[in-house]
Amino acid sequence: MILLDENVLASQRQLLRSWHIPVRQIGREVGRKGLQDQEILSLLHRLSSPTFFTRDRGFYNRKICHKNYCIVYLDLRKEEVAVFVRRVLRHPRFNTKRKRMGIVMHVSHTGIRWWEVGAEQEQFISW
Repeated sequence: MILLDENVLASQRQLLRSWHIPVRQIGREVGRKGLQDQEILSLLHRLSSPTFFTRDRGFYNRKICHKNYCIVYLDLRKEEVAVFVRRVLRHPRFNTKRKRMGIVMHVSHTGIRWWEVGAEQEQFISW
């Protein structure tokens, strides 16, 4: 499941769907509006292998890595979200659910930094 935080603009959600990327959004199809970060983490634990995209910097934290989900912090303007969601999902390193699980990543214009479950060092690849 590709899950968007409620802070993602409706126009970006619609753009992803127009590209045939099946997304769901917190506060619309999943959960409720106004969920706090801890509630979102609890929700991720209950869902089946979600990849969660957010613009909330607090989610880029190696301590919340878990083998059953992926968190993607998008360090971008709100109008760029859809393009970078698609870039992440198409990237050869992250293009399957299996490849993404257990990762917390930071996506920006320069590339992707990430922590994996059990890793001692942060990794980085440029676009």
